[in-house]
Amino acid sequence: MEMMQAGGLEIDVGPRRFLRAEAVRLRVVRNERIEVRPLGPTVGAEIHGVDLSRPIDDATFKEIHRAHLDWKVIFFRDQAISAEQHKQLARRFGELEEHPFLPSTGDAEIISFAKDEQTPGFENGWHSDVSWRVEPALGAILRARRVPAYGGDTLFADMYAAYEGLPDEVRERIDGRTAVHDFTHSFGRAMSPEQLAEQQERFPAVEHPIVRTHPETGRQLLYVNGLFTSHVPGMEPDESRQLLDRLCRQANVPEYQCRFRWQDDSIAFWDNRAVQHYAASDYWPQRREMERVTIVGDRPR
Repeated sequence: MEMMQAGGLEIDVGPRRFLRAEAVRLRVVRNERIEVRPLGPTVGAEIHGVDLSRPIDDATFKEIHRAHLDWKVIFFRDQAISAEQHKQLARRFGELEEHPFLPSTGDAEIISFAKDEQTPGFENGWHSDVSWRVEPALGAILRARRVPAYGGDTLFADMYAAYEGLPDEVRERIDGRTAVHDFTHSFGRAMSPEQLAEQQERFPAVEHPIVRTHPETGRQLLYVNGLFTSHVPGMEPDESRQLLDRLCRQANVPEYQCRFRWQDDSIAFWDNRAVQHYAASDYWPQRREMERVTIVGDRPR
């Protein structure tokens, strides 16, 4: 890419050439049990040839797992699975997590996102789920129960690419540094002072590396997000704010993204360690019903 002056601002134009090697690698991977249809150069792929309502044999599971790590988020169409099958699929990848702040379907392990004219969606900010936990989620499996006639897409950003796309001087500046993640300025806004104090005691702010190493791929990625990352310890407030703004804007680059158009019975399974996501809130006042199961992760390192 190249720098160009526009209206007094410097902007990056041209291809992100560093993505080429990863894009080529992904496209030579061969599968025998599933079909992988990429949605972007390095992030997002639809998986075909699998019926998730039926038991998945080990060989097929191995290919799905590899595709999940390779593409960071994978999608399935026309999967009319039950709530129990939804949870069984997630349990193949780990223990299930309960969310302390989001509503459930009545089953504490299944989060309900039911949005309409009275309950609009506010998930339209780039974020990594529950990064304010000591051990943030490994991933989440979201299924569509009812989608609007238009809008409501979910976007995903490749945070490996976000890190690789930083200038060398910025990478050097953040090497070895941590940032604080806190739910207070997001979920905490709807709580009374007493409720907030109680939940802050249960979930105190936590420091995670700004650059984390993925525990399965060994690759480095950018691990800060606009919803939950509050500040960089050891920096003056203005310096911290400017740095985090610079880093969080990496998720905004379309070349690092894919976009998924939902249909009824579609499923998205994202690697919460490697991507951020953004649920477009452009369907109001239409109704949108989704259900999510989340998988317990590990402490970022």
